[in-house]
Order: sequence, then structure tokens, then C-alpha cells
Amino acid sequence: MLTPQEYISHHLHHWQVGSGFWAVNIDSMIFSVGLGLLFLWLFRSVAVKARSGVPGKLQCFVEMVVLFVDDSVRGIFHGKSKLIAPLALTIFVWVLLMNVMDLLPIDYLPQLAQLIAGDHAQKLRVVPSADVNITLSMAFGVFFLILFYSIKMKGVSGFIKELTLQPFNHWAFVPINLILETVTLIAKPISLGLRLFGNMYAGEMIFILIAAMLPWWSQWFLNVPWAIFHILIVTLQAFIFMVLTIVYMSMASEEH
Repeated sequence: MLTPQEYISHHLHHWQVGSGFWAVNIDSMIFSVGLGLLFLWLFRSVAVKARSGVPGKLQCFVEMVVLFVDDSVRGIFHGKSKLIAPLALTIFVWVLLMNVMDLLPIDYLPQLAQLIAGDHAQKLRVVPSADVNITLSMAFGVFFLILFYSIKMKGVSGFIKELTLQPFNHWAFVPINLILETVTLIAKPISLGLRLFGNMYAGEMIFILIAAMLPWWSQWFLNVPWAIFHILIVTLQAFIFMVLTIVYMSMASEEH
């Protein structure tokens, strides 16, 4: 029988291979890649089977998501790009699926993993977006797209001028401008990734604390209200990640 401290510690450790900086969180990789493949398969199957006339429930849901993302992109991104809308759709649905894993019973999949492995010490965390490695990886992927579009639209010289001549348009302030703009540029992916990680980690921690501190028969008094409220959080965090990505890409695509 685990103490509350041991229970919490067990649920906050990943199934890892390696150690230190080179450790790989196998559980985060499996669930993030698996949910990404689920998204691709689901949306592609709906697109292939889509027919005119009265659509089915799943087709209606997918069309609502696509239209919602398309309206968001049209309202924020004013340039022309074939990448932005698919990118925004992928980010929104993928992050939402990863976040929704937090609504599963906290012990269900970890105990199933222990039974399969035949080891009570087997660890498994099922919320990829509560792993800072996953959220920062996605954020830095967006960051590289920002750099690519900035150089593509402005050219190398234009991008350098943007870093060195803003906000003070004078040669004497080039070092200060470079420091300020570099910090602003690097802060975009860091804040994007840490915001998602912090909110999902906190939500997961509350479920763990409820399970650790209360007997099983009384946990639903707190789990159900928090899960209902958490539905809003997981959706909002996916939406914020998508919107900020569109905003950053729009800023990078401005020719001036």
C-alpha cells in the first residue's frame, strides 16, 4: 500500500529510457504520436466518406471544427499561405486530444500498464501536454516556422534590419534593439510551450491529489466537478495555442 507521498511521486514520474539530459519519456512519445495518428486517420476517413446531402454526426462534428478553425485563421492571418489553415487545424485538434487524456480516470491506464508489464513499479503518464518536453518541442517547431516565414517574406537583410532597427530606428541603438528583439523572439516559443505545460500539469496534479488524499468511494465528489470545469480548460488551452501560433505566423509574414 503506497503512502500519499509515494502515490503522488509514482504518478509524476515518466516511463523513461536513458538518464539525465538524454532520457526519453516513452509514454509521452507513444501517446503524442498515437493521438496524432488518430487525428490524421479520423479526419481523412471523414473526408473520404463525405457525401452531399444530410451528413452524419461525425461528419457534422468534423465540419464544425474545420469551419471554426478556418474562421479563426481568416480573422487573424491576413496574408496568403496554404500552410496556415492546415497547421492551425493540426495544432488545435492534436493539442485538444492530448489535453483530453487528463479526463481519463487517473489510475486506469497506469494500472493496466502494470498488469501488462507484470511490475507494480511500472510508471506511466498519459497526458503528453503535461510533459514540458512535448509542449516545448511543439512550440519550437512553430518558432522555426516563424524564422522561415520572416526570412522568406522580408529577406535576410530585412529580417536583420527588423532585429536591429526596432523599436529605436537609429544606428546608435543597434545593440539595444538587438537585445530587446532577440529576447522578444525567443520568448515566443518559451511562453507558448510553458503556458500549455503549466496549465495541464496543474490540472493533472489536482486529480492526483484528490486520488491520493481521499478514499475511492468519496473521490467523485471532487473529481466530477473538477472534470467538468477541466473540460473548459483543456479546450481553451488548445484554442490559445492555436491562436498564438496564427498570430506569430501573421506577424512573421508581414512584409514591412
